[in-house]
Amino acid sequence: MNITMTEVNKQTFISSDLALVTALSLFFPIVNINKENPRKAQFIFYSTDKLYKFIDDYWNKELRVEPRQYFDQLKAIKARLYANE
Repeated sequence: MNITMTEVNKQTFISSDLALVTALSLFFPIVNINKENPRKAQFIFYSTDKLYKFIDDYWNKELRVEPRQYFDQLKAIKARLYANE
């Protein structure tokens, strides 16, 4: 699986892949956004078995979402990402 992610510990999942983060955030809350690197934000989620199942479904092209809902979520994430700059 070729994805941009790092597991910090057993309680969190971190990804800088905006497409994946958008899909995941439709079902799981973003706990925090690490903006230490101004060129690459890291989105933090609580790590659960269900989350990893969704990630597998995403990469296996088995995750289905409503396109308009996905696009609206992407806009919301970008707004949150660039807020307070």
